Amino acid sequence: MEGWLITIAQLPTEDPAARMRVLRTLESLGAAVMRDGAYLLPDNPTNRQALDALGEYIGKSAGNAQVLQVSATSPAQQESLRRLFDRSARYDALIKTVESLRVGFGQADPSAISRVLHKQRREFEAIGALDFFPTAARSRAENALAEADAAVKKLLFTSSQTRLDSSERLLRRAWATRKPPWADRLACAWLIRRFVDPEATLTWLDKSEDLPSGALGFAFEGAHFAAGEGRVAYEEMLAQLELAKNPALAKIGTIVHFLEAGGTAVPEAAGVQTLLQGAVRRSADNVQELLAEVEKTFDLLYEAYYEPAKR
Repeated sequence: MEGWLITIAQLPTEDPAARMRVLRTLESLGAAVMRDGAYLLPDNPTNRQALDALGEYIGKSAGNAQVLQVSATSPAQQESLRRLFDRSARYDALIKTVESLRVGFGQADPSAISRVLHKQRREFEAIGALDFFPTAARSRAENALAEADAAVKKLLFTSSQTRLDSSERLLRRAWATRKPPWADRLACAWLIRRFVDPEATLTWLDKSEDLPSGALGFAFEGAHFAAGEGRVAYEEMLAQLELAKNPALAKIGTIVHFLEAGGTAVPEAAGVQTLLQGAVRRSADNVQELLAEVEKTFDLLYEAYYEPAKR
């Protein structure tokens, strides 16, 4: 049978901020509350290390804590302890949210539904990170997300996909742009993976490299989606793929345009530029890590600018 860790803690009373920090840490670890001051977690190296560090912090904050390794005395007690970590209710709530989105299929903007699903996927991952004893509810939630994703992708590509010629499609394609990555190229990469081709394969070419056979190029001269007619490549992609009618995406375009080509100043541009510069520095020339960092920035911009359609 699995072992357990019980933390018996007397939390600091004279420092409310420290007390709250301890409680939030226990919550983030997924600890179950057995009674006031007693918290339970499965016994594994990660939890032991986290609780040892927490105990040390509690001691420095005028409290005290002891971490005990214990075992259940019977299979029934073991099962009772495991039930304290049952995440089924959270999975069921997620499934309910995902299934409720079907009401909007064919009526609401598919990109808006995709945005909500993206949030639910992150919620699923957050629940899963603390799901020490997965049940069938986890599989049901994963299946619900997968089915909804597939349905929304079909709606998304039906409503916004443009044929580049009579045969080319934009699903599961190879996409390529040139180094160095900056605002326009990074924004295009985010747009592709978020709204155009979520399963895209992205390649970053050196200046001397040719576009790979079958790949769609973006944000360089001669590419399928290149800057032109007073637009940066991101804006050109919005126009060609009929995504410019999305006000949030269009507003992001004004920031990208200013950072790449100047023109009318956008108040948010300075902050976005600072974030992009920080991402470039943190990634240390690893383009994939850079894109992962930058996607968070553009996701947050989209969240800030998006306004649901009024009914």
